[in-house]
Amino acid sequence: MSNITPVKIWRHQKKYAPFLGKEGKIISWTLIKAPPVGYEEEAPYPVVLVELQDKKRIIGQLVDWTKKDLKTGKKVKIVYRRVGKVDLEGVIHYGIKFRPV
Repeated sequence: MSNITPVKIWRHQKKYAPFLGKEGKIISWTLIKAPPVGYEEEAPYPVVLVELQDKKRIIGQLVDWTKKDLKTGKKVKIVYRRVGKVDLEGVIHYGIKFRPV
């Protein structure tokens, strides 16, 4: 029997709630062409450093992007997306990523 419960999953994921929907701008980016094991299907994918409106900086993957979105100053929004495959306990993990505005 798994020790992962819906409550544990909710507690883990609720820490992202304050960030969802916030906007910021890309201040740096890189394109990952040789990803780590388990993420080969997603390559190439951009990772961006974003400065939020409150001046906090967060790094993360850019999703739903085109080449024209890969520029400093581009506005992005924090979204909630899948960040990994199903683990050994059958849980799909989610986290924050960025989407162009």
